[in-house]
Amino acid sequence: MDGVLIDSEPLWKIAEIEAFGKVGIDLTHTDCEETVGLRMDEVVKLWYDRVGWEGKTLKEVEDDVINIVIREIKDQGEVKEGVHEALSLLQSHGYKIGLATSSAMRIANTVLEKLKIEHYFKAVCSAENEIKGKPHPQVFITCAKALITDEADCLVIEDSFNGVLAAKSARMKVIAIPEKTHNYDKRLIIADKILDSLNGFKLDEALLLFR
Repeated sequence: MDGVLIDSEPLWKIAEIEAFGKVGIDLTHTDCEETVGLRMDEVVKLWYDRVGWEGKTLKEVEDDVINIVIREIKDQGEVKEGVHEALSLLQSHGYKIGLATSSAMRIANTVLEKLKIEHYFKAVCSAENEIKGKPHPQVFITCAKALITDEADCLVIEDSFNGVLAAKSARMKVIAIPEKTHNYDKRLIIADKILDSLNGFKLDEALLLFR
């Protein structure tokens, strides 16, 4: 979702830097890029294990980040190029569309409402409801079940290595769209196809991935 549907990766950096700064941890943009695709509770635990802090619980820091992200999405969130066109194309051809995200469900709902694209999605699944988040594949498997679709028949569009790895582990085809605000991650080569943006999405080319 983040980096695919909405240009929210910069907003996550704002939120993480602000929230962690309140407990005395000065994160850099590079630090934030290290954890892209992980659940926020996992991000918080990672930094707590590395650095530690006092005064706030891990859950309080997690909630701080989420609340700031929601604030920023409502204030300045913008749809990524090609999103409406790609979703409309898939829907018009009868394909079921699901959202499987590492973000909390309330963030997912905020994004869908902000972008006015909730009507495209038959299922919305958050890894916050799973035992493990990406790169574990469970959120994708759960989403496929919600769509009543076999995992091997699913096409995933992802922007992070953790997301691509999770989708591949679920036996799904993957198109990677690297986030332009990050340093390019060469590990994305494991994706079945790489695009610059959803503007480059073509249904006939996507279907060739399943042959």
